[in-house]
Amino acid sequence: MAPFCRLILSAPCRVLFQYLSASSVGKTDLTVKACSPTMLRFLAILLILVSSLSPVVAQQAPTQTPANQTGASQPPASQPAASQPSANPPPAASVGRQSAGGGEAARDRPDDAQADAAQQLDAARKRLDTLAAQVETADAAETARSTQANNSNAADNRLAEIKAQVDDLSQQVAGQMDAARTRIEQIKGRLTELGDPPAAGAEPEASVVTEERGRLIAERNSLNAVTGTAETLVADANALSTTITEKRRVLFSNTLLRHTDINVDMLIDAGQALVVEAQAFSRNIGSWLTFVFTYKRVPLMSALFLSLCSALVLLAGTHRLFAPLLRRSVRDLNPTYIARLSRAFGSTLVPTIAAATFATTAFFFLQTFNVLRPDIAPIVVTFLALCVALQFVWTISTAVLAPGQAVWRLVRVSDRGARLLVALIMAMAFANLLDYLLETISVTLGSPLVLTVAKSLIASIIIGLLLMAIALIRPVIPQGEPLDGQGRPWPRAISILLLLAGLGLITAALSGYVGLARFIATQIVVTGAIFVTMYIGILTGKALAKQNALAKTVGGRYLSHRYRLEPMALDQIGLAVGLSIYLLVAMFFVPLLLLQWGFKIADIEAWAYRIFTEIRIGTITISLVGIFAGIMLFILGFVITRWLQRWIDGSVLARSRVDLGVRNSVKTGIGYLGMGIAGLIGISAAGLDLSSLALVAGALSLGVGFGLQNIVSNFVSGLILLVERPFKVGDWVISGTTEGFVKRISVRATEIETFQRQTIMVPNSLFINASVGNWTHRNKLGRVDITFSAHASNDPRKVVESLRAAVTGLPNILRNPEPIIVFRGFTSSELEFEVRVFLADILQGVSVRTDVRMAVFERFQADGIALGGPAAPEVPIKISPEDAEVLSAIFQGTRSEAARGSSQLPGDAGGYVEQASVEPPDSRGNDIPDSSENDRRDVLRGEELRPDVKPAASATASPPSVTPAQKRDAGEDKPAPETDADGAKSGSRKRRPGRPR
Repeated sequence: MAPFCRLILSAPCRVLFQYLSASSVGKTDLTVKACSPTMLRFLAILLILVSSLSPVVAQQAPTQTPANQTGASQPPASQPAASQPSANPPPAASVGRQSAGGGEAARDRPDDAQADAAQQLDAARKRLDTLAAQVETADAAETARSTQANNSNAADNRLAEIKAQVDDLSQQVAGQMDAARTRIEQIKGRLTELGDPPAAGAEPEASVVTEERGRLIAERNSLNAVTGTAETLVADANALSTTITEKRRVLFSNTLLRHTDINVDMLIDAGQALVVEAQAFSRNIGSWLTFVFTYKRVPLMSALFLSLCSALVLLAGTHRLFAPLLRRSVRDLNPTYIARLSRAFGSTLVPTIAAATFATTAFFFLQTFNVLRPDIAPIVVTFLALCVALQFVWTISTAVLAPGQAVWRLVRVSDRGARLLVALIMAMAFANLLDYLLETISVTLGSPLVLTVAKSLIASIIIGLLLMAIALIRPVIPQGEPLDGQGRPWPRAISILLLLAGLGLITAALSGYVGLARFIATQIVVTGAIFVTMYIGILTGKALAKQNALAKTVGGRYLSHRYRLEPMALDQIGLAVGLSIYLLVAMFFVPLLLLQWGFKIADIEAWAYRIFTEIRIGTITISLVGIFAGIMLFILGFVITRWLQRWIDGSVLARSRVDLGVRNSVKTGIGYLGMGIAGLIGISAAGLDLSSLALVAGALSLGVGFGLQNIVSNFVSGLILLVERPFKVGDWVISGTTEGFVKRISVRATEIETFQRQTIMVPNSLFINASVGNWTHRNKLGRVDITFSAHASNDPRKVVESLRAAVTGLPNILRNPEPIIVFRGFTSSELEFEVRVFLADILQGVSVRTDVRMAVFERFQADGIALGGPAAPEVPIKISPEDAEVLSAIFQGTRSEAARGSSQLPGDAGGYVEQASVEPPDSRGNDIPDSSENDRRDVLRGEELRPDVKPAASATASPPSVTPAQKRDAGEDKPAPETDADGAKSGSRKRRPGRPR
């Protein structure tokens, strides 16, 4: 068997170590690359196989102790007879009938259940009294045996075990008390249903009812007695637990402040005890190793192999998954702050977890294979813990200081200073942890207390001297100087603090307070390393949670390239990663800190249990585990509801060709029902009593009557809309001033998207209380009305025929019903017509209107039909004084004289010619035809004449002729500027030659 184990251990471990070493430097041989995944699978399968065969190996190993070996392992005790299977087991059916019958009997005989509960409470009372006696015994033993090594630690462990048993007993009794109270509430409800006994002289009730009431009252009285006993027992258990906690606190204080005389005699006694202890240790270890290598070689190698495989599989898998986050590349000459933090945190946490896994599995398999003796097991456990602690201190110190890679250093210290700091920190850790190992050996071998005190004294002095040495080195490098230069001393505050700490340790140890000095030294070394790791982890999580931080890392670039994630998604992932790191730091390092500060695992477990299950706020008990379970069940119900909605809508209703509105209503109803059921299940799983929400429901009903009535109204209106379905998703609706397409019908409001792509949330109650127009309620058939106008000079019948011919045959227009042409009316200037066409899809109305207008416009042009429009607006015209004189004569009816007078006006010599006014187009884009002479007269009649222009005396008088020379002398060769309506001066019309009037 031994050659087989050596063969198993050689090949896999060699290849796996080669793979890990090659991965650490970034170079991997092709053979290792090819076989590394297969190797990992092989190791995992082999680990499972050997684990399943471990009981066989343990049974095949010899368990008899040789005659010449003292203290060797004894053969395992035989299995008790009670654990052997019965020769004639009862059939399963009969067992089920017996169980069912027992349950019915228990329901029929409540007195038996109450008697059992009373017996259980009596047993709990006896057990509690026994534990109280054990507490007194442990206290007396600690006082009597104060000279034994590590007696305080043993007594504290014993008290912690008793406290854990007391807390467990209190929880069991509290569970029975809660069950009894639940039964009492059920009995009260049943008695309420039965009612009060009939009054004297009233008609008697049935005997069955009387017997049932009496039985329930008797059971309630018995349960009240049981509940009272349980409450008293829980109170006594809590009092005993408080007493144990106080005794442990006093014991801890006495241990730290215990004074020991430090003199020459004590040192001589310690030296003599050390010689005796060394001989005993050598003898015991030698006998155990001889026995193991003679009779337990295969179990030992199997245990070590399985432990090594567990650690290596974890380490290799972690490196394979997170290699970019753990490996420090020598090619990266300027790593980012996030990269340095993440490498430091990962390179500390992962190897430490792997080492802890190896230590735990090694001890488990050694115990399973009966390799460890009772006197050797504590030493092995302490040695494994020592190795894990040393590995942890080494990884955290090298991660922060990076003596071989200055670019990855988290603090600005010189290269020489980094190497010195790592060496001094490791020396302190080794001295402190070696002291604990030697103490365990002394306790196991029963050495006197003086030897333990001497060892702790020496360790405390060494650690104090090392702290003072750290204070005297010169590691600090100012900003901007090279890291390989000469360092400067620590800042004054840090150096003084280190000197005081070292001097305080030495002073406390030499003064006789060795326990206090040892405790402080342990906190400086181990707790300091834990705090540094926690701080690095918190900084890493904070850095990754910043905006755009994850995108700059190797992992962020990989996620962005592999899954094509947007920057916002990467930021969300970075936030989740940061929160996960915070949670990991709290869950992993806070228990370690509590253990270092003197708390026991049982205390931490009890606190965790209370935090997660029994947070009391007044009379309300909150369970974080229950809340988490309720949230998870609600999420599960939500996912199932969404899946059921999609399946019914896409697979069942779609194949049945159900109307879209019905599908939406069914889908929404299933969503409401599923969410309600998921909420009830989540609330029940969280441990909330729904019956206790009656007061809350009453308050909510009062709130509904006042402040929440609008919300409830909208909710009920939403349900009515889903049932009646006046519109569905995708319909074109009009409600008040809102018009658009329905996009979503939610609980409170309906989402409508307008034609301008604006989203409007309309409360559901508005659709119930007001009129709603739906263009696509039952179908999409609709009518479009388009108005046209033609000039009054056109023939209406010709216009109607032209319109009918224009819209006939256009696409998207129904032939049946056929288009309708309506002659709506006419005025003195235009004729009004309306074209009514029917569409199969009213949603195409915009395009149809455009097509109809284009067709009508082209048809009118082809048929010579003039379009109608409004009359041209009046346009003021600026005229000259000469024109004013002519117009004055025209206004008085002397058209002929005015015509002769106009012939005397200068023509080619610079006379004024009136320009034709340009009429503006109408609103339809058509130019107004030229106005008649009467229209021009009306326009000119509105022009304000100059005050100095006087009309002629008679109709036959003609205006005097004026020569150009006279006009120049009088200064009238140019018209005087006039003032317009705005008060601005304007000149006359432009002078240009033209034909005379």
